[in-house]
Amino acid sequence: MYSESQLLRAIREKVDHPATARQLLQILRIPREARATFKRQLRSLVNSGALIEIRGQRYGLPDRMNLVVGRVSTNPRGFAFVEPETPPGAGVPSSIFIAGNNLNQAMHGDRVVVRIERQRDAERAEGRILRILERGAERVVGRYDVDDAGRGFVVPFDRRLVIDIQVPSGETMGAVPGEMVVAAISRWPTPTRPALGRIVEVLGPIDAPGVDTRVIISKYNIPDAHSDDAIAEATRLGTAVSDRDRRGRRDFRSWQVVTIDGESARDFDDAVSVERLPNGNFWLGVHIADVAHYVAEGSALDREAYERGTSVYFPERAVHMFPSELATGLCSLNPHVDRLVQSCLMEIDHRTGEVVRYEMHDGIIHSHARMTYTEVNAILTDRDPVMMDRYRPLVPLFERMHELFDVLHARRRRRGAIDFDLQEALVVLDDAGLVEAIVASERNVAHRLIEEFMLVANETVAAHLAKIGMPTLYRVHEEPDPLKVEVFQEFIGTLGYRLPGPPDRVEPRHFQQLVERIRGKPEEKPIAFLMLRTMQKARYDATNLGHFGLATDAYTHFTSPIRRYPDLVVHRVLRESRRRVDAERKAELAEELPEIGRHTSERERRAADAERELVQWKKVRFMANKVGEEFEGYITGVSAYGLHIELIEHFVEGMVHISTMADDYYRYSERAHTLRGESSGRVYRLGDRVRVQVIRVDLERRQIDLGLSEILEAVAAREGKAVKRSRTRPKTEVRKPKVAGRPGRRERALRKAARSGRSRKG
Repeated sequence: MYSESQLLRAIREKVDHPATARQLLQILRIPREARATFKRQLRSLVNSGALIEIRGQRYGLPDRMNLVVGRVSTNPRGFAFVEPETPPGAGVPSSIFIAGNNLNQAMHGDRVVVRIERQRDAERAEGRILRILERGAERVVGRYDVDDAGRGFVVPFDRRLVIDIQVPSGETMGAVPGEMVVAAISRWPTPTRPALGRIVEVLGPIDAPGVDTRVIISKYNIPDAHSDDAIAEATRLGTAVSDRDRRGRRDFRSWQVVTIDGESARDFDDAVSVERLPNGNFWLGVHIADVAHYVAEGSALDREAYERGTSVYFPERAVHMFPSELATGLCSLNPHVDRLVQSCLMEIDHRTGEVVRYEMHDGIIHSHARMTYTEVNAILTDRDPVMMDRYRPLVPLFERMHELFDVLHARRRRRGAIDFDLQEALVVLDDAGLVEAIVASERNVAHRLIEEFMLVANETVAAHLAKIGMPTLYRVHEEPDPLKVEVFQEFIGTLGYRLPGPPDRVEPRHFQQLVERIRGKPEEKPIAFLMLRTMQKARYDATNLGHFGLATDAYTHFTSPIRRYPDLVVHRVLRESRRRVDAERKAELAEELPEIGRHTSERERRAADAERELVQWKKVRFMANKVGEEFEGYITGVSAYGLHIELIEHFVEGMVHISTMADDYYRYSERAHTLRGESSGRVYRLGDRVRVQVIRVDLERRQIDLGLSEILEAVAAREGKAVKRSRTRPKTEVRKPKVAGRPGRRERALRKAARSGRSRKG
């Protein structure tokens, strides 16, 4: 009997038309005793969207009927786009526009079948939703309210959900109008009936501490609590490495091994060791927590980790992939205790940085120290005598690490890997969970050397598994679309820059050369942002498609199994590869891995979107009391409806709407990314430095409205009005000296930022 994937392959190869179930049974010669199973598989394929049921109870392949399966992304203005699950190419557009009257009651996040009715080019198409395969969410977070007739309803927090949900009396859980709640949908909307739901959780007033984080967790349907079964499993594993666990492992406990992480980190995935060999080469050990030893495939811990896909990091707290019993306990590479690891040992040429030899081992380590980025940087960069004395036995190790970093980094630069080193905003909270400051996150030499070590380990593991023909999950980053490169070329040409070669033959080193040319210049950030949008998104895939950004033929994620599920998968594959693996097992893996790659990529995007939205929300709340104040900023985006501005001081982005630019008529140039005044000839382009005033802060829509100071003043002068300014002190005012010994707010914020920094490991 066929498996589902085999059945789908057989239909594709042997059936040349939409066919009934009876016809499929005959064509595929399904034996009588297997027909019940066949019908269940057929239904499953329809539910998944791999087959489409059409009129006459016929089943067909969607790609042969001009049909596409994908997710709906709606716009608050009523239209939507569908992103196909099939990767772009082979005639499948990257997105499909859906007019409001063609949504067929579909909502944001729904998985749907779309008929393409008009295709403009390879990128753009228009379509109609035929069927909803899967609803995006069974629950909706929003604000509870009551209308004039006393009927309760929930207004979704996500503005892309353009319907309100009615809540019958007795289903409110005592919610007060204005409170944020979670509603379970009991009836989906139809053309004649509204959506109906019941409140299952009251989150509290929107301004209460911690409610914003709970709202985002609920909005993105992120599991916040681990099940009793998972916690019980983790508890049964104990807190220490047993004698049984030690058997058959390479003993690295005598090696000088340390962890280096942020001050607030509690789960330590990776530890490193570096020695010099007699031939002058480096012997780098990257020792990764052996989560796969403890978490059995199919266990409660594994099922929950798979569903979550990744840990999620918010300013106030983290939502971990594993319970704390594992994440910060038995699996964490805590100092001065034995811990199980999978180790990648690499001999690295001291001249070229190439890996000339490697070994993979199940190991055991005893970390000598839990180091922080700040401490290691103080030793290597500042040569701080206090730190150097405190860690005297380890100073030679850190110096070897620094030497190795220089060699590896030089190798990566020669190869042409793209190295974006943009400052990221770090939100610093006070004890009440309110934003105290927004500062630039520090990325010192300690961050960079650990990142470099993780990159080379990930690359070595990927190359090893590819070489031996073992199916695995790769971290892939495909070449950019030539059409997008062409648009990018045109834009940077207006600023005096260019990429060598035609758009269809651009190489990573060409982008890296541009990155180096723009570093430190006003146009650096907008060009870098546009460059990132030109690139494909990195994702997980069972097919090795290489990694364009890193300029490598094979790359994977191996170094963070406590917080990323794909890394756990790679650990299992790596361990399995050390034994004899037959063709049947390889075929089984090859069948399972594509879905794991798709699912974990989706979960990664969910986590990134949730983290980004919460940070933006906190930024907006931080700016709420700064209406009327003026700031310097850079133009980071230009559109027909205005300018996107990032404030230099606070790393906050706001919008200058075209309606506030009332001194002239401004024309938008999509290619040049400019707004040009018809009469004045004044031009605003991507990367320009401007002075803006905060006009309005909309907490509900989480938007900051700005105005260009020079235009506001010109319009006010023309109309004989004064520009409204904040009553707060001007930024340039000389303030009284602070009391000795009491650091100012920014100094306190920077110290907090240093304590809470999270690494960007490969």
